[in-house]
Amino acid sequence: MNPSDDRPPVDREGPRRLRKPKNWATGTPAVVSSMKQILTKAGVVRGNMALASLNQAGGFDCPSCAWPDPDDERSAFEFCENGAKAVASEAMRETIGRDFFARYSVRDLAEQSDYWHDLQGRLAEPMVLRSGATHYEPISWPEAIELTAAKLKGLASPDDGIFYTSGRASNEAAFLYQLFVRHFGTNNLPDCSNMCHESSGAAMNAAIGVGKGTVTLEDFYEADVIICAGQNPGTNHPRMLAALERAVENGAEVVAVNPLKEAGLLAFAHPQKIAGMLGRTTALASQYLQVKINGDMALFRGLAKALLALDAKDEAFISTHTEGVEVYCDLVQGTSWDVIVAMSGISQREIEKLAAMVVRGKKRLITCWAMGLTQQHNAVDTIREVINVHLLIGAVGRPNAGLCPVRGHSNVQGDRTMGIFEKMPPTFHDRLDQVFGFQSPRNHGCDVVNSILAMHREPGKAFIALGGNFAQATPDTDFTCEALRKCVLTVHIATKLNRSHLVPGETALILPCLARSERDVQDRFPQFVTCENSMSVVQKSAGQLEPVSETLQSEIAIIAAIAQAAVGDTPKVKWLELAMNYDRIRDLIEQTIPGFKDFRSRAREGGGFYLPNGPKERRWETPSGKAHFSNEPISVFSTTDPSRLILQTSRSHDQFNTTIYGLDDRYRGIDSARRIVFLNPQDMKAREIKPLQPVDITSFWQEGDTLETRFAEHFLAIPYDITAGSAMAYFPEANALIPITSTAAVSNTPTSKAVEIEIVPTPLTAS
Repeated sequence: MNPSDDRPPVDREGPRRLRKPKNWATGTPAVVSSMKQILTKAGVVRGNMALASLNQAGGFDCPSCAWPDPDDERSAFEFCENGAKAVASEAMRETIGRDFFARYSVRDLAEQSDYWHDLQGRLAEPMVLRSGATHYEPISWPEAIELTAAKLKGLASPDDGIFYTSGRASNEAAFLYQLFVRHFGTNNLPDCSNMCHESSGAAMNAAIGVGKGTVTLEDFYEADVIICAGQNPGTNHPRMLAALERAVENGAEVVAVNPLKEAGLLAFAHPQKIAGMLGRTTALASQYLQVKINGDMALFRGLAKALLALDAKDEAFISTHTEGVEVYCDLVQGTSWDVIVAMSGISQREIEKLAAMVVRGKKRLITCWAMGLTQQHNAVDTIREVINVHLLIGAVGRPNAGLCPVRGHSNVQGDRTMGIFEKMPPTFHDRLDQVFGFQSPRNHGCDVVNSILAMHREPGKAFIALGGNFAQATPDTDFTCEALRKCVLTVHIATKLNRSHLVPGETALILPCLARSERDVQDRFPQFVTCENSMSVVQKSAGQLEPVSETLQSEIAIIAAIAQAAVGDTPKVKWLELAMNYDRIRDLIEQTIPGFKDFRSRAREGGGFYLPNGPKERRWETPSGKAHFSNEPISVFSTTDPSRLILQTSRSHDQFNTTIYGLDDRYRGIDSARRIVFLNPQDMKAREIKPLQPVDITSFWQEGDTLETRFAEHFLAIPYDITAGSAMAYFPEANALIPITSTAAVSNTPTSKAVEIEIVPTPLTAS
């Protein structure tokens, strides 16, 4: 497949020098970076007003990651560098509307980088790209809503509609959205969780009956051992570093499991402490296990084997609360250390050291993980193996121990709770039917990958995105863009311009919405929404800033208007009335979803409230009523050709998901470059590749009898402390290398952390 015009232009500039990667995170540089973003984008008054209410009781929830706020007293600066960058981006004073889109054609905009797109400002008014047009043009809200509804009603089947949701949507918006979609007649509700923690949900639901974490922030502070596997908190959720520091100060030992050496796992300088501002750091990881890419399952199997050798089984817990332990233990004992070491890349001695640490710590073990585990071919089996270790020692459902999938986007977990899922259980549909008096569709809908395949295979579908940057967040960039272009309609409800808006269907709409930081007034009364964080706390979020444009509407108002026009009111649902008072939506959530009793009043509590979580109390919501050990043989992703490498994608420090705040990666020593690939120095030497040399990358994937390849050109090779045979590049730039059908078993999550690649020097003629 050749590179497509839909991809951003290849920037052939790059770093003119390499800096030494940092061995600690945050401190004064983070404060300086945050303030620079705030001052240049949002301005002194607007920016500081936003920061003052960020993550505060009565303020608004951070639009960045889903790390929880403290249950007790909160700091006046309850945000991190990336949270400040996210607020600065969405609180920008500059706006873009009809004049901007008259000046730039869609092709002109496509030639600019994602970084440039973010700098242009907030979307100010609804825009339409009509069939055959080269420029977006303004459209009134009523006409935009009627156009959307007409296209939806003109589809051959409700299943020709695809309704995507990003993790920025509030609980109330997500609930209303799924209610509309199911009244429309489909379960096509792909969401960003399909691309990140779907593997966690699949594994945890099967093992313990709930797809959410089982710990609180307080548990972190008193844990004895915290394993951070396949995650980089220094960049992806920096506030977690403060929790890890506090745990270490209380005597905990932190274990990092990552193919790369990451500054945020090595040491932390707290930016709200004088010592931290002076550069004094707290060492975090006492053991750093540089596992092979996809060697995590073997590592945790080895940990189980070492724990059994130490007679660390919790027999009372196992007999009362679990099933399948005998088969699992036989499997562990039958797995040789040679196989474990070969697959994981970690020595037996290091694994036994970790086991001794866990036993010494009275088994008060917390394991956290993120995309490094979930975006693998065997992701579900790997996470089941993590759970097996915890079940073996009874480290679930008791204080200071448990499982912690660290969610990325701020309300991705809440969206799922609200029913944003293509295959909700029958009990959810039964409750919808009882409350709303209609027959909700039962056939499973399309997830992200299957939505792309369906759009590609069957032209004429309608695609509506509630937030997000679908074209850049998804795998197989060229294939995905081609699929979007086959739609009869693409609609994006968004705050900022992004590349997905430049990959239009036959007709395309951009519908600008309020940012989370902005005041939301409906029918003269101020409204608020709620979000759910990684630890199942539901809390109020009320924007404080004046909207940048009088034309903006809330996500809820936009959804309600489309629903009213497309499916009409029902005896139980008056769409526009719901949008006038969000308490009415909360009443419906209370009637429909367990755990939301007295939602109106509890939503107004300053610190929020915890949703029920059976495993925290050792109640297992599985068919048998017990937690289940899995018994899969260990596996590892390997190249078909020994001369090739395994690539994983990752964020730079100057981005959140597909939003690019800047071109630097302070912790990894990169200035002004994104199209780079990190390589082990010995792998570079073997291929006669020099530092900063341009290289081209080809990926390989066996699809049936066909060898699929993808190609991406002109990446700069960077030597880095990464395991041999491995490579790392930033997404979305490297997403073009991930074949659409390369997905995890069960969860169907794209395998962005394990792709077979070949790297060769870029031909001189290409530059």
